This record gives sequence, C-alpha cells and structure tokens, in this order.
Amino acid sequence: MNLIHAIILAIIEGLTEFLPVSSTGHMIIASSAMGIANNDFVKLFTVAIQLGAILSVVVLYFKRFFRSVEFYIKLVVAFIPAAIFGLLFSKKIDQLLESALTVGITLFVGGIILLFVDKWFNNPKIDNEDEVDYLTALKIGFFQCIAMIPGTSRSAATIVGGMTQKLSRKAAAEFSFFLAVPTMFAATAKKLLDFYKEGHAITGEEIKLLAIGNVIAFIVALLAIRSFITFLQRKGFVLFGWYRIIVGAIIIGLYMTGHNLEMI
Repeated sequence: MNLIHAIILAIIEGLTEFLPVSSTGHMIIASSAMGIANNDFVKLFTVAIQLGAILSVVVLYFKRFFRSVEFYIKLVVAFIPAAIFGLLFSKKIDQLLESALTVGITLFVGGIILLFVDKWFNNPKIDNEDEVDYLTALKIGFFQCIAMIPGTSRSAATIVGGMTQKLSRKAAAEFSFFLAVPTMFAATAKKLLDFYKEGHAITGEEIKLLAIGNVIAFIVALLAIRSFITFLQRKGFVLFGWYRIIVGAIIIGLYMTGHNLEMI
C-alpha cells in the first residue's frame, strides 16, 4: 500500500461514511480494483480511517456532545446490540468482508429498499433527536446490526431504522451520525487489538499513512455531512437507491461473467 492508495481510500471513506451507500463496501471494491485488498494492513486501514470521518461529527455537532448525560446514555443503549453481535459473529463478519459479491448483492437489494423508504415512512412525529427515548434508541441499535453485512451501509440501516420509529429524515440522520462515534471507536479498537494479536506490527511508514488517511477522511467528511443533510431533506433517498442498484448490478454482472472480484 502506498500514499496514492491511502489518499484514494480516505477520500472514498470521507465521502461515503455518512451516505446510505456503504463506505466499507466502496473501500472493498476500491482496494480490490487497486490489487491491495489481500494486505492485512489495508484491512486495518479501511477500518481505522473511519475515526477521522467520525471526528467530523464531533466537530460539527460539538455542543450536542456537552449538553446532557442522557445523550450519552442513549448512545450507549443504541450501541449495545452492535457490541454484542460484533463480538459473537466477528469471524463471520471478517469472512463477509472478503467478498465483493456480497457487497454487490447488498448494494443492489438495499438500493431497491431505498427507492420506497420515503413513501413507507412519510409521517414523522419526531423532528429532534432529543425526543428519542431509550427504547427507540435500542431499536435503532438493532437496525445498526444489519450493517455488519458489507455493502448494507451503517448509515442507511440506522437512518431507515430511525424512520421506522417515526423520526424525520433529518432527526434520523443526525442520530445515525452520533451513533457512529462509539460504534466506530469500538470497531477501530477491536481491529487494532486483533491486528496485534495476529502478530503484526505497524511500521513508521504505516503510521504515516494512517495519519494522512484520517486527516483526509476528516476533511472530506466535514463537507459531505452538511451536503447530505441538505440533500436528504429536499430530495430523500431515491437517488441513493438508484446509485446503489447501478453499482450493485455492475459488481454482480462482473462476477457472473467470470471476472475475479475476490481479491483477498
């Protein structure tokens, strides 16, 4: 993995982390296309640079994180399902992360769902994440578990989960952003621990790549979040649905015609 690879993956992460298109899926596809997906450090890198992206949430919504203890309790409650499922099925999840075909299928199916989400959940009653109670937070947390399947999109799963609980698109998106903070911190910590348990060590050059990747992901995500909220309020999910369907269909088509997408 070189600097160009790191920059490309970091830009993809920053652009897609908070969009309902699956940042992990896009990075799997990109790293496979660049021929670096079989590298253990690349697998670590694609998880670790998510820290940079989620720090943009802390910066953009700085005051929200210092408003009340209840805010943090809700995030912990919503995080619990993913923590339990992640520990129980970590090996299976790692296996799925090796499949570009899985990404293609989940992108395609998720895209079809996004085409109809705005019509299915068009009567919101909660327009502010402060109104989310603990039970609602827990239910959204279970939706987040679906995103453990690569290509699903953590953002899509939690936003749609919020909308099923009568949150407006804006409120659901913002709660999804906040929930990303503990989720991604935990995922990165676990990935680092596993990396060292497997006998790997991070070199000075790799530390530099991680630093650059996180900075780029942070800057790009800052721009992406604001644009996404504005677009989501005005246009909804349909465009994202069609995008997912097209990308998913291309990946499935390549696989069915004998192209080697399993690079790991």
